[in-house]
Amino acid sequence: MRVPALEGVLSVEQACATGDFIASQQSSDGAIPWYAGGRLDVWDHVESAMGLTVAGRIAEAEAAYGWLARTQRDDGSWPMRLQDGRVEDAAADTNQCAYVAVGVWHHHLVTGSVAHLARLWPTVERAINFVIRAQLPSGALGWAVDGNGVVPEALITGSSSALQAIDCAGEIGRVLGHDRPRWRAAARRLGAAVRSDHGFLDKTRYSMDWYYPVLAGAVRDEAAERRLASRWDTFVWPGRGIRCVADEPWVTAAETCELVLALEATGRHTSALELFEQVQFLRDGATGGYWTGMNIPLAEVYPEGEQTTWSAAAVLLAADALCDATGGAEIFRSAGAGQVVEDAAS
Repeated sequence: MRVPALEGVLSVEQACATGDFIASQQSSDGAIPWYAGGRLDVWDHVESAMGLTVAGRIAEAEAAYGWLARTQRDDGSWPMRLQDGRVEDAAADTNQCAYVAVGVWHHHLVTGSVAHLARLWPTVERAINFVIRAQLPSGALGWAVDGNGVVPEALITGSSSALQAIDCAGEIGRVLGHDRPRWRAAARRLGAAVRSDHGFLDKTRYSMDWYYPVLAGAVRDEAAERRLASRWDTFVWPGRGIRCVADEPWVTAAETCELVLALEATGRHTSALELFEQVQFLRDGATGGYWTGMNIPLAEVYPEGEQTTWSAAAVLLAADALCDATGGAEIFRSAGAGQVVEDAAS
């Protein structure tokens, strides 16, 4: 397979070094924390596994998915936060749990392995069933499930990402011959809720709430253009990337690369490439990793000393989308296609 590289921006050797960085932080049991000895959440674990896959570290990626299969709880969920194998928050984040489907489908797009899909199907099915049980009357997802049941509050970023995950789970089922009409119905309601942009907790200071409905495929075409234009000047720091929050001078690698993916998915290749080039100032050439972010006026890495596996993975996924090195480059461009077809037919 071809490793994603962009001439003059990210070489093959640099991309491989970034994959090596993620692998170096992985535990012997396959778990991928934020950094060696740090916290772990399932969403970022999956994102890191996707980064390993596009970097050609297939064995390590499959070890990460194996860890998910072994540690999934009977209800289809995982704890919200772990540290060195210990549960630090036993509640489940619905978006985190859903994301396994995106990772498993991505692995198939890159490798073509149907056997891997079949091995992970029970894990994906339990996870998606858990997630849609948390759907609220509005169609949005309760963002968490704790000891009291479904938390009756929704986040637009989480609901958007989970929508993509349900679509990916449907694609896995299609390949394996498993039809799940209940998932399609849930996706229709969830997509409509995200596009309405009402009834979600106010997290508008976070850039993710701005671009995620586009990245995850719920909003496309002219609506996507309007949404991205609406807060471009709020979040984009010229020449550097994007802020993670509107009211702080913190430019971050992962959010910038996710916006790259959203722009590429909507056909804005030139803007996407410019942002990707700009954010390379966060690369650490010594490790192959990326600093999580930087306080731009102070020129200080923030949080201090932190290079995260999921930041490195976001860079690799953005590079792949920009240069079409693997079949996984399609995963965000095609996001939402399944539920859009369902909407049109309903």
